[in-house]
Amino acid sequence: QVQLVESGGGLVQAGGSLRLTCAASGRTFSNYGMGWYRQAPGKQRESVAHITTGSSTNYADSVKGRFTISRDNAKNKVYLQMNSLKPEDTAVYYCYAMILVLTTVSGYWGQGTQVTVSS
Repeated sequence: QVQLVESGGGLVQAGGSLRLTCAASGRTFSNYGMGWYRQAPGKQRESVAHITTGSSTNYADSVKGRFTISRDNAKNKVYLQMNSLKPEDTAVYYCYAMILVLTTVSGYWGQGTQVTVSS
């Protein structure tokens, strides 16, 4: 099992940048695929970016070219660098960890961190 703690959220003006950090517990962090999701008020939670155990990445179309996901297995951390922020990026951002063991997929969520982008 892994525990996730997000940090780095806050209030920023449109066009600004933030870097979110997700710190994971446990000794097998490198075995987890990691992702960032977000949920805006009144909307469903949506995928933002993912990074595999091999550091392959993919992004939602809405953030491509603006957001970058990365991981540091030595520090048990995953990051989301967010540039050129827009008001529509305002949401609670959640870190997600996923691991496949044999045929069982287990997923874990952090508690979330608020990102507010003012216009």
